[in-house]
Amino acid sequence: MSRSTQGGCNEYADLSRRSFLGVGGAALAAGAVVPAWLPRIAFAREGAVPRDILVSLFLRGGADGLTLCVPHGDPDYYTARPNINIPHPDSGDPARAVDLDGFFGLPQAMSSLTTAYDDGKLLFVHATGSVDETRSHFDAMHFMEVGKARDPSLYTGWVGRHLITVPPLDDQAAIRAIGISTGLQRHLVGAPKALPFPDLNESSLNGPAPTKDARLQSIDDMYQRAPELLRTSAENTISTMQLLDAIDFANYQPANGAVYPESYFGYSLKSAAALIKAQVGVEAISLDIGGWDTHESQQPRDGYMAYLMQELSASMAAFHLDVIGEGLPVTLVAMSEFGRVVAENGSEGTDHGHGNVMMLMGNHISGGRVLSQWPGLHPDLLFQHQDLAITIDYRDILAEIVQNRLANPDLGFVFPDYTPTFRGVTT
Repeated sequence: MSRSTQGGCNEYADLSRRSFLGVGGAALAAGAVVPAWLPRIAFAREGAVPRDILVSLFLRGGADGLTLCVPHGDPDYYTARPNINIPHPDSGDPARAVDLDGFFGLPQAMSSLTTAYDDGKLLFVHATGSVDETRSHFDAMHFMEVGKARDPSLYTGWVGRHLITVPPLDDQAAIRAIGISTGLQRHLVGAPKALPFPDLNESSLNGPAPTKDARLQSIDDMYQRAPELLRTSAENTISTMQLLDAIDFANYQPANGAVYPESYFGYSLKSAAALIKAQVGVEAISLDIGGWDTHESQQPRDGYMAYLMQELSASMAAFHLDVIGEGLPVTLVAMSEFGRVVAENGSEGTDHGHGNVMMLMGNHISGGRVLSQWPGLHPDLLFQHQDLAITIDYRDILAEIVQNRLANPDLGFVFPDYTPTFRGVTT
């Protein structure tokens, strides 16, 4: 059974087959040697307001936040999960949690993130998520990515609306947002100059290399006779393909000894790092990592979920060394559509839940801590008698990033009909 569907429900398996489609050092120092993988062009918009590049990681399938960030200080956690818990840091068990603050900890599979946490660049936000009660993967993803639940008139994504309301960092940039996926993620929908590419190193036309330029020119000539909207879209697509083709992703060398996992997700995040350092005007990059629908055989200590957490954390740890450690203006946000039920089920898995955890990384993230208004896991305190309650709306976190790190005060447009409460996640 493939990792992306192991233990998952039928709805998640169907979404996996459709690939979760929503719709179909800063600049190099003077005198430094220019790496061969960089493109031959770079843009710089005079007078642009400084703002971060946003990297969004979506954990598709409903990741179990109670395992990603373990509330080992709550005894009801161990009562509810006698077989699939992460042992207490003081237990002496080889699989024991790595303590973070005396109450929360990381599973051994996520221990590679302790460096970023201790560096003050990684923040966990617990008991967070969308307050909508849906347990449908499709609906929950859609609601979170558009930034508002149950509004059929809203189809653009929150990142898309953000980019609509701010000028480009670089006026000449061919691309402003990229989804590393077979289809554009819903939260990017509506963004100007946004395209999906499943592999940034394979972004050019297929076919014989000697005829590539001629074939691109033929496509361009064909669309010159098309209506303006279609013609502009085609021109942007061709320009982006040529731009990405100029970056030698295959020979990119990460900084500070960072090593990304040899997996699709690890390779994709490594490619995102190369794209950021190429300074071609991209403002938002989105990636997905699926497989979190763990209804059975969750195996958080040594097995399925442990391997998945290891892939995620090792990729993020490499990104911390490679990008955040270089002082680059980047904010990374990792989130999932909902958490899992507190109590384990009879198959040693967990079913669709409610409250969850978010992870934020960046040089202007107030990290080195777990931010939470912990509601408790006693049965009397659970949402609908079974789930971790949500005490921090996920839009509070995103809105603070949009305003303070992405330099966009138009929060009423980015998150319609919602007034956020800032939680102090940025510095």
